Amino acid sequence: MQRVYLDNAATTPMAPEVIKAMTDVLTNNFGNPSSTHRFGREAKAIIENARRNIGAHINAAPAEIIFTSGGTEADNMAINSAVKDLGVTRIISTSIEHHAVGHTIDAHAETEFVALNLCKKGNPDYIQLEELLKDGKPTLVSLMHANNEIGTLLDIKRVSELCRKYNAYFHSDTVQTMGHYNMDVKEMGCDFITCSAHKFHGPKGIGFLYVNKGLNVNPIIQGGSQERGKRGGTENISGIAGLNAAMDLAYEDVEGHEKHVSELKQYMIAQLKEQVPGVNFHGETDPNKSLYTVLNVCLPDFENKSMFLFLMDIEGVACSGGSACTSGSNTGSHVLRGIDADTNRPNVRFSFSRYTTKEDIDFALSKVVKLVVEQNVTA
Repeated sequence: MQRVYLDNAATTPMAPEVIKAMTDVLTNNFGNPSSTHRFGREAKAIIENARRNIGAHINAAPAEIIFTSGGTEADNMAINSAVKDLGVTRIISTSIEHHAVGHTIDAHAETEFVALNLCKKGNPDYIQLEELLKDGKPTLVSLMHANNEIGTLLDIKRVSELCRKYNAYFHSDTVQTMGHYNMDVKEMGCDFITCSAHKFHGPKGIGFLYVNKGLNVNPIIQGGSQERGKRGGTENISGIAGLNAAMDLAYEDVEGHEKHVSELKQYMIAQLKEQVPGVNFHGETDPNKSLYTVLNVCLPDFENKSMFLFLMDIEGVACSGGSACTSGSNTGSHVLRGIDADTNRPNVRFSFSRYTTKEDIDFALSKVVKLVVEQNVTA
């Protein structure tokens, strides 16, 4: 039976190059990087070479890269550090951030929180943001670079310029965009950005937090002096090697990767419009305003709509209703609620990677048509 994977925003398959890099380290480098003998020094060299290489990909200094267990920890560290170490008394964000951000903000009940207004496509109100920043309160602005469910891209340069103008700190969750776009942290102007390797064909359980070198933050995880005193705990050497290999692969041809996947996404949009009467889309679909790896589809009403994802899985297509991190929740998508979407209709997220093919899209389209159009469309 043919099987098609279109849930790459949840996680991507590991690239062969990444598996090889990790296997080499697992086979040959077991030393503790904090040990001073040769085994330890060799392990330490793997980490520091990766730190320099990853920093070079995003124009960051090696000291600005802190390896973490992934994007969730990196988001937590950025927000917690801003409140505890940088004197932030207000956080400005939105109601549609990833829960790694939203729940961390909620945990700081003593800190003022302001949720920006959103348009129907998930864009924050930039004018409202500037009006808020004008009062000069010590503020962290936390806005994700691209929404993981609806794909709407932030005007990150506009936000960073506002934050610089009014002396606010800026954290952007870049988990969905890292490895998919060319990034220059100096041009972006963020104080914190985040990475999770498994979103671009690397291993799970490894990522990093970029911290602007002008900021003095304390470790969230106490223990040893690893990560230059910023994160205690013996480093995940094979994971770091895998992350490094995934970054190299991603940056071999960023534009070519974007062109390939963008064309598949636009093809799927056009075919859905043609083959599924009443279909709609959440978030931005303009290629210049939308994450090219994510497409959120609002389907017309049909029989067995509550079983759609399950039925698609049976038919051989893996897709999702939103963030994998909340797939066990019965409250539905907070992102779709946040943009006042019609959640009575069935909604599905298709997400793509460098390994997705036109044949994959055609197969998925045939199953959508079979389940939605050919089986008793009611609206």
